Amino acid sequence: MTDRDMIHERGRSLEDDYFRKKDKELVEKLQRAAEAERAKSEMGKAAGITDPAVLQELLDRGFTPQTVSLLPIVPILQTAWAEGGITPAERELIVRFARGRGIEEGSEADRQLASWMSTRPSEAVFSHAGRLIRAMLDSGSSAGLNADDLVKYCESIASASGGVLGIGKISSEERQLLAGIAADLKGRQG
Repeated sequence: MTDRDMIHERGRSLEDDYFRKKDKELVEKLQRAAEAERAKSEMGKAAGITDPAVLQELLDRGFTPQTVSLLPIVPILQTAWAEGGITPAERELIVRFARGRGIEEGSEADRQLASWMSTRPSEAVFSHAGRLIRAMLDSGSSAGLNADDLVKYCESIASASGGVLGIGKISSEERQLLAGIAADLKGRQG
């Protein structure tokens, strides 16, 4: 074999390697796209939402089909975290609400909830929740839950551990937060 043939063979080998690599990248990209669509489909079934943008946002916020049931609990958690931490009384109310919403002890959603009760979720989780919950409520998939119910539950969390002898149970910061949550959930500016 001549040097010229060896160079030609080497060139063909490099070209083949290049196209194998590109084919592999393309297949992986298609697999990721198919997986993303499957995830959106599963999320849609779990959340009862069909809007692809809302489904993508839920996925972007870290929700899964197994944890999307936590979405209505986010404003309740936000209220509990308003004064820096979750008290035992607030924790008990949050867990009771979660169990009433079908979140079973030991489930992936329950583990996520426990994590959020011990470590405050990021502000992004709180700031986007209202619109996402409103989409869930508007879809009719929230099993009889409505914005007023959620606001009332947030109020019960706010009053669970505050004040002295029942006076001043809901702080001005909590009242402001509750007004914002109510506006977000009802689709109005607060």
